Amino acid sequence: MATVLIVGASRGIGMEFARQYAAEGHRIIATHRKPEAGETLRALGAKPIVLDMLDEGAVVEFGETMASETIDIAIINAGVAGPRGSALRAPGGLDFDAVMHTNVRAPMQLIPALSPALIAGRGKLAVVSSKMGSVSLMTSTASWLYRASKAALNSALKAASLELGPQGVTCIAFHPGWVRTDMGGGSADIDVQTSVSGMRRILAAANDSSNGKFINYNGEQLSW
Repeated sequence: MATVLIVGASRGIGMEFARQYAAEGHRIIATHRKPEAGETLRALGAKPIVLDMLDEGAVVEFGETMASETIDIAIINAGVAGPRGSALRAPGGLDFDAVMHTNVRAPMQLIPALSPALIAGRGKLAVVSSKMGSVSLMTSTASWLYRASKAALNSALKAASLELGPQGVTCIAFHPGWVRTDMGGGSADIDVQTSVSGMRRILAAANDSSNGKFINYNGEQLSW
């Protein structure tokens, strides 16, 4: 039985990770913001922990708490989309802070804090990023703040892979696909079960050769 940490399991992809891993009998630690999500996670068999990714002190405290664990799989899924639209409009300060703090700063706080627990378990670290964060694959200006945040997250994951890989931790950035969730919308390509099942298969098979890679849920390697 593996210990699986899912950061951002209130709904959608994170909740589905918790559901699928719990169904296989793994020990699940799952963070959430809303009380009702905690009740659902507990019913699935997970240990729910309230965590607001915009609360810097809470993120630091949570990371310190997790340092005493041995973590086999850590999935940092929490993220926000921010303002949409294709025009190159300067983001407002509140929008910028919400997106960058949630999508970039909080993971960069958590990764070092979780490192001892991942190293102890020679575990696997995954961040749920997006193909929209790929600079080389960019063909649209839509949601450029979100794109910038995911490009920064990809860079942080790649840096983590250089330090943690030699210590036995496999680090992967995922593109989950365009998923039918509250963020992805009802017209997206795939359902959440397909996306999560694909990412879980990749994590299960991941080894040293997977470290520092950007991978689609279907196994395709993506360029940064």
